[in-house]
Amino acid sequence: MTRAAFVFVTAFLVGAANAEATQQGQQSLHNWKVMDNCAKQAQAAYPDFSADANAKRDAKLKECLSNGALPPRQPVAQPGSR
Repeated sequence: MTRAAFVFVTAFLVGAANAEATQQGQQSLHNWKVMDNCAKQAQAAYPDFSADANAKRDAKLKECLSNGALPPRQPVAQPGSR
């Protein structure tokens, strides 16, 4: 029984040590948070959904992302005609 407990505790500690995020993973998470903040700022600046506000919101989002040296968002796919 103690041997099984030792193996379980050892496996748990090894797994916990490997669970730390890598530098690249941490950078990706940071970039996603910044991108989300850009989207929130753009939405707050132009909250209505008129065509004019949508264009201004997209322009503000692109500007914020480019200021942060982040990649632009992909355009939303439009439903195809059937």
